Amino acid sequence: MNIAEIAKEIQAGKTALGIELGSTQIKSVLVTEDFNPVASGSFLWENSLKDGVWTYSLDEIWDGIKQSYQQMAAEVSTKYHIQLEKIGSIGVSAMMHGYLAFNKDNELLVPFRTWRNTITGDAAEELTKLFNFNIPLRWSIAHLYHAILQKEEHVKDVDFITTLAGYVHWQLSGNKNIGVGDASGMFPIDKNGQFDQEKMAQFEDLDLVKQYPWKLQDILPTVLEAGQSAGKLTKAGAKLLDPSGNLQAGSVMAPPEGDAGTGMISTNSVRERTGNISVGTSEFSMNVLDKPLKKVHRDIDIVQTPDGLPVAMVHINNCSSDINAWADIFKEFAGRLGINLKPDELYSTLFLDTTKGDPDAGGLVNYSYLSGEPVTKTDEGRPLFVRTPNSNFNLANFMTAQLYSAFAPLKIGMDILIHEEGVSTDVMIAQGGLFKTPVVAQQVLSNALNLPISVMTNASVGGPWGMAVLAQYVASGAKESLADYLDTKVFSDSETMTLSPEKEGVDGYEKYIERYQAGLRVEDQATVLEDPVEKQQ
Repeated sequence: MNIAEIAKEIQAGKTALGIELGSTQIKSVLVTEDFNPVASGSFLWENSLKDGVWTYSLDEIWDGIKQSYQQMAAEVSTKYHIQLEKIGSIGVSAMMHGYLAFNKDNELLVPFRTWRNTITGDAAEELTKLFNFNIPLRWSIAHLYHAILQKEEHVKDVDFITTLAGYVHWQLSGNKNIGVGDASGMFPIDKNGQFDQEKMAQFEDLDLVKQYPWKLQDILPTVLEAGQSAGKLTKAGAKLLDPSGNLQAGSVMAPPEGDAGTGMISTNSVRERTGNISVGTSEFSMNVLDKPLKKVHRDIDIVQTPDGLPVAMVHINNCSSDINAWADIFKEFAGRLGINLKPDELYSTLFLDTTKGDPDAGGLVNYSYLSGEPVTKTDEGRPLFVRTPNSNFNLANFMTAQLYSAFAPLKIGMDILIHEEGVSTDVMIAQGGLFKTPVVAQQVLSNALNLPISVMTNASVGGPWGMAVLAQYVASGAKESLADYLDTKVFSDSETMTLSPEKEGVDGYEKYIERYQAGLRVEDQATVLEDPVEKQQ
């Protein structure tokens, strides 16, 4: 479509808006009926460690959403010379899991506890044994039960708990519902796509739970599948997005989803035996199952696609944060020399240098743990770089070790799925900012997992676009299955590039991962170092 045609579609409200609250950015993407992004906006933010808890404030959430939306609306005005007043459908997605608890007056009881927190080990372990079903540390039910075990005062006043996406959706629509994918990070889902009633009864039968006035089923949101209407944008919700008052109420709302769900959408990975890997501040692989796993694994989560199919998820708390920190150091050094490097140029230069490195990273080892890492049983984050006197220490190997470490915990989890459970996929698609530099990170990931890895041309578009697609799906009436809708409408002419494992790289990565696992005790010992930020709280 040309500019005039796009402007007409926007004016007619034939658009969908996807908003995603990620770990480091809040993004808004407006798409037309052909699924092409026509305007976008973003807001940079970062979580804070307060009183030992990783959190974002409600003010930060809404400031970020407003600024992201305003940027997007300003782009509409600049490019198409019209005011954005009507949006056909809207969807909200956000970092999965965590804990937002409200009382009957809709007041937040404790600061938002994000997925990054690893304080719930006692609760998660006990619930996993109770349900015979893996309950990860970051799930909402683990946070709730942890608060019960700690006898936190706020628990008696809980009237509603939800995720970040569920909270924003509630404020925009007035409805306390949630998409099944995001819901599966709150509490286990049964074969009917609802919260598992049997496990819910087991939880409520616990002596420590019986003392509270609420029932679990009454404080959880209503679960919806992709394609179901989750309400409409209210006048109050429109004002939250657009304080100027230009945006009209009435947009159809899609069920809110987690970033894992939108990752599956944006990589067309919702059919059985498809898989995707999303990398960013955290990373995760999603493997849509065609049969149940043989046993419970503490490192493998069972969640759902947005339309309710079971997925084996390997979730890793840490991925690119350490790479970004080192890139900032190199950028600062270049600045001292009077060289102003743009981000794309900086990362491309550093990543491409890895092609000169040794296959095993020259004996170097890196741990990119900004926070605790459940897969390696590491409770606290201490980014750590280690080398021996005989390591081949140069820039190429240093950056190779950085990329290798970004994928190391994911490999450990994926090895369980592949070697112990025999899970295989027909296609594995990767997405995220690390893949903006062609080939390099994609080949490292392929070698690490010893699997062919595909990257789509929209590798860095990701979640907000995927959420906009889910919103379009609702607006379309969802006449076909989600998988068919994606195949025939959204990805009918998509382009992908696939790289296969290279033997030298696979062998080199295996040597690296042996050193990585052997050195984990060094990472554990590093936690005796006090975090000065945490100490100041």
